Amino acid sequence: MEKLKKEIPFVAIALIPFIYLAYIWNSLPEKVPIHWNGSGAIDRYGDRKELVFILLLLVGITYFIFLVIPRIDPKQKLQNMGNKLNSLRMVLTVFMSALAIYILFSTQQKNSDPGFIFAIIGLLFAFLGNYFKTIKPNYFIGIRTPWTLENEEIWKKTHLMAGKLWFVGGLLMAMTFLVPNYFQEYTFFGITAVIIIIPILYSYLAFKKIKSVTK
Repeated sequence: MEKLKKEIPFVAIALIPFIYLAYIWNSLPEKVPIHWNGSGAIDRYGDRKELVFILLLLVGITYFIFLVIPRIDPKQKLQNMGNKLNSLRMVLTVFMSALAIYILFSTQQKNSDPGFIFAIIGLLFAFLGNYFKTIKPNYFIGIRTPWTLENEEIWKKTHLMAGKLWFVGGLLMAMTFLVPNYFQEYTFFGITAVIIIIPILYSYLAFKKIKSVTK
Protein backbone atom coordinates (compact mmCIF):
# COMPACT_ATOMS: atom_id res chain seq x y z
CA MET A 1 0.00 0.00 0.00
CA GLU A 2 2.87 2.37 0.82
CA LYS A 3 4.46 1.79 -2.59
CA LEU A 4 1.11 2.42 -4.26
CA LYS A 5 0.77 5.76 -2.48
CA LYS A 6 4.20 6.81 -3.71
CA GLU A 7 3.10 6.13 -7.29
CA ILE A 8 0.07 8.44 -7.12
CA PRO A 9 1.96 11.71 -7.92
CA PHE A 10 3.72 10.09 -10.90
CA VAL A 11 0.49 8.61 -12.25
CA ALA A 12 -1.38 11.90 -11.76
CA ILE A 13 1.23 13.90 -13.68
CA ALA A 14 1.46 11.26 -16.43
CA LEU A 15 -2.33 11.37 -16.92
CA ILE A 16 -2.55 15.15 -17.41
CA PRO A 17 -1.70 15.05 -21.17
CA PHE A 18 -4.30 12.30 -21.72
CA ILE A 19 -6.93 14.36 -19.88
CA TYR A 20 -6.02 17.40 -21.98
CA LEU A 21 -6.29 15.36 -25.19
CA ALA A 22 -9.73 14.10 -24.13
CA TYR A 23 -10.76 17.72 -23.46
CA ILE A 24 -9.75 18.98 -26.93
CA TRP A 25 -10.60 15.77 -28.84
CA ASN A 26 -13.90 16.94 -30.32
CA SER A 27 -12.38 20.22 -31.48
CA LEU A 28 -9.69 18.43 -33.49
CA PRO A 29 -10.24 17.58 -37.16
CA GLU A 30 -9.76 13.99 -38.34
CA LYS A 31 -6.42 14.96 -39.90
CA VAL A 32 -4.07 16.93 -37.68
CA PRO A 33 -0.46 18.17 -37.92
CA ILE A 34 1.85 15.44 -36.63
CA HIS A 35 5.30 16.70 -37.51
CA TRP A 36 7.06 20.02 -38.10
CA ASN A 37 10.41 20.62 -39.77
CA GLY A 38 13.29 22.60 -38.27
CA SER A 39 11.80 25.86 -39.52
CA GLY A 40 8.47 25.23 -37.82
CA ALA A 41 6.56 24.39 -41.00
CA ILE A 42 4.14 21.44 -40.97
CA ASP A 43 5.54 18.60 -43.08
CA ARG A 44 3.20 15.75 -42.16
CA TYR A 45 -0.45 15.30 -41.28
CA GLY A 46 -1.92 12.20 -39.69
CA ASP A 47 -5.01 10.77 -38.07
CA ARG A 48 -5.77 12.37 -34.71
CA LYS A 49 -5.66 8.89 -33.17
CA GLU A 50 -1.89 9.02 -33.68
CA LEU A 51 -1.80 11.60 -30.88
CA VAL A 52 -2.70 8.85 -28.41
CA PHE A 53 0.31 6.85 -29.60
CA ILE A 54 2.55 9.92 -29.23
CA LEU A 55 1.41 10.39 -25.64
CA LEU A 56 2.01 6.72 -24.87
CA LEU A 57 5.46 6.99 -26.42
CA LEU A 58 6.46 10.13 -24.52
CA VAL A 59 4.74 9.74 -21.17
CA GLY A 60 3.70 6.10 -20.88
CA ILE A 61 7.05 4.55 -21.75
CA THR A 62 8.93 6.99 -19.50
CA TYR A 63 6.69 6.08 -16.59
CA PHE A 64 6.97 2.32 -17.05
CA ILE A 65 10.73 2.34 -17.67
CA PHE A 66 11.38 4.01 -14.32
CA LEU A 67 8.83 1.76 -12.66
CA VAL A 68 10.49 -1.41 -13.92
CA ILE A 69 14.25 -0.87 -14.14
CA PRO A 70 14.93 -0.52 -10.39
CA ARG A 71 13.26 -3.91 -9.92
CA ILE A 72 15.30 -5.68 -12.60
CA ASP A 73 18.67 -4.02 -11.90
CA PRO A 74 20.91 -7.01 -11.06
CA LYS A 75 23.22 -4.89 -8.91
CA GLN A 76 20.35 -3.13 -7.10
CA LYS A 77 22.29 0.13 -7.34
CA LEU A 78 19.29 2.11 -8.56
CA GLN A 79 17.14 1.15 -5.59
CA ASN A 80 19.96 2.25 -3.30
CA MET A 81 19.80 5.74 -4.83
CA GLY A 82 16.49 6.27 -3.00
CA ASN A 83 15.20 9.84 -3.19
CA LYS A 84 17.75 10.81 -5.84
CA LEU A 85 16.22 8.35 -8.28
CA ASN A 86 12.70 9.50 -7.38
CA SER A 87 13.73 13.12 -7.98
CA LEU A 88 15.11 12.21 -11.40
CA ARG A 89 11.99 10.23 -12.20
CA MET A 90 9.75 13.12 -11.15
CA VAL A 91 11.64 15.66 -13.27
CA LEU A 92 11.50 13.40 -16.35
CA THR A 93 7.80 12.65 -15.80
CA VAL A 94 6.98 16.36 -15.50
CA PHE A 95 9.15 17.17 -18.51
CA MET A 96 7.60 14.51 -20.75
CA SER A 97 4.08 15.49 -19.69
CA ALA A 98 4.80 19.17 -20.36
CA LEU A 99 6.32 18.34 -23.75
CA ALA A 100 3.29 16.20 -24.61
CA ILE A 101 0.91 19.03 -23.67
CA TYR A 102 2.90 21.48 -25.79
CA ILE A 103 2.72 19.09 -28.76
CA LEU A 104 -1.05 18.78 -28.32
CA PHE A 105 -1.39 22.55 -28.06
CA SER A 106 0.74 23.03 -31.18
CA THR A 107 -1.39 20.47 -33.00
CA GLN A 108 -4.57 22.27 -32.00
CA GLN A 109 -3.18 25.67 -33.03
CA LYS A 110 -1.39 24.28 -36.13
CA ASN A 111 1.67 26.20 -35.07
CA SER A 112 4.94 25.13 -33.42
CA ASP A 113 8.18 26.79 -32.37
CA PRO A 114 11.14 24.37 -32.69
CA GLY A 115 13.36 26.87 -30.89
CA PHE A 116 11.18 26.57 -27.80
CA ILE A 117 11.35 22.76 -27.89
CA PHE A 118 15.13 22.84 -28.33
CA ALA A 119 15.38 25.25 -25.40
CA ILE A 120 13.41 23.11 -22.93
CA ILE A 121 15.27 19.96 -24.03
CA GLY A 122 18.51 21.87 -23.46
CA LEU A 123 17.42 22.77 -19.93
CA LEU A 124 16.63 19.10 -19.32
CA PHE A 125 20.13 18.13 -20.50
CA ALA A 126 21.63 20.76 -18.18
CA PHE A 127 19.66 19.29 -15.28
CA LEU A 128 20.75 15.76 -16.15
CA GLY A 129 24.36 16.91 -16.37
CA ASN A 130 24.12 18.34 -12.88
CA TYR A 131 22.67 15.01 -11.77
CA PHE A 132 25.31 12.73 -13.32
CA LYS A 133 27.70 12.82 -10.37
CA THR A 134 25.06 11.19 -8.14
CA ILE A 135 24.42 8.18 -10.41
CA LYS A 136 25.90 4.91 -9.20
CA PRO A 137 27.25 2.31 -11.66
CA ASN A 138 24.32 0.44 -13.22
CA TYR A 139 23.18 -1.08 -16.51
CA PHE A 140 20.31 1.33 -17.28
CA ILE A 141 21.04 5.01 -16.52
CA GLY A 142 24.08 7.13 -17.31
CA ILE A 143 27.10 6.79 -19.63
CA ARG A 144 27.04 3.00 -19.96
CA THR A 145 30.03 1.94 -22.02
CA PRO A 146 32.02 -1.30 -21.72
CA TRP A 147 34.73 0.72 -19.96
CA THR A 148 32.58 2.55 -17.40
CA LEU A 149 30.82 -0.70 -16.51
CA GLU A 150 34.16 -2.48 -16.17
CA ASN A 151 35.72 -0.03 -13.72
CA GLU A 152 33.95 2.03 -11.05
CA GLU A 153 36.70 4.66 -11.04
CA ILE A 154 36.23 5.20 -14.78
CA TRP A 155 32.47 5.45 -14.19
CA LYS A 156 33.02 8.22 -11.63
CA LYS A 157 35.53 10.15 -13.74
CA THR A 158 33.44 9.86 -16.90
CA HIS A 159 30.25 11.04 -15.20
CA LEU A 160 32.03 13.90 -13.49
CA MET A 161 33.37 15.11 -16.84
CA ALA A 162 30.15 14.33 -18.73
CA GLY A 163 28.09 16.13 -16.11
CA LYS A 164 29.97 19.38 -16.72
CA LEU A 165 29.81 18.86 -20.48
CA TRP A 166 26.05 18.17 -20.46
CA PHE A 167 25.40 21.16 -18.21
CA VAL A 168 27.25 23.56 -20.52
CA GLY A 169 25.90 21.85 -23.65
CA GLY A 170 22.36 22.01 -22.30
CA LEU A 171 22.64 25.74 -21.65
CA LEU A 172 23.97 26.26 -25.17
CA MET A 173 21.00 24.27 -26.54
CA ALA A 174 18.67 26.47 -24.53
CA MET A 175 20.08 29.49 -26.36
CA THR A 176 19.56 28.10 -29.87
CA PHE A 177 16.62 30.49 -30.27
CA LEU A 178 19.24 33.22 -30.70
CA VAL A 179 20.47 31.72 -34.00
CA PRO A 180 18.52 31.96 -37.29
CA ASN A 181 15.60 29.52 -37.59
CA TYR A 182 17.12 27.56 -40.46
CA PHE A 183 20.27 26.93 -38.36
CA GLN A 184 18.62 25.99 -35.05
CA GLU A 185 18.13 22.31 -35.89
CA TYR A 186 21.75 21.86 -37.01
CA THR A 187 23.01 23.63 -33.89
CA PHE A 188 20.86 21.48 -31.61
CA PHE A 189 21.87 18.15 -33.15
CA GLY A 190 25.51 19.24 -33.41
CA ILE A 191 25.67 19.96 -29.67
CA THR A 192 23.82 16.70 -28.95
CA ALA A 193 26.38 14.71 -30.95
CA VAL A 194 29.27 16.39 -29.09
CA ILE A 195 27.95 15.74 -25.57
CA ILE A 196 27.21 12.10 -26.42
CA ILE A 197 30.41 11.20 -28.31
CA ILE A 198 33.00 12.93 -26.09
CA PRO A 199 32.10 11.04 -22.86
CA ILE A 200 32.23 7.73 -24.75
CA LEU A 201 35.70 8.53 -26.09
CA TYR A 202 36.78 9.81 -22.68
CA SER A 203 35.75 6.55 -20.97
CA TYR A 204 37.74 4.54 -23.51
CA LEU A 205 40.86 6.69 -23.14
CA ALA A 206 40.60 6.61 -19.34
CA PHE A 207 40.35 2.81 -19.47
CA LYS A 208 43.39 2.60 -21.73
CA LYS A 209 45.33 4.86 -19.38
CA ILE A 210 44.53 2.74 -16.34
CA LYS A 211 45.43 -0.44 -18.21
CA SER A 212 48.78 1.00 -19.26
CA VAL A 213 49.59 2.00 -15.67
CA THR A 214 48.69 -1.42 -14.23
CA LYS A 215 50.81 -3.36 -16.75
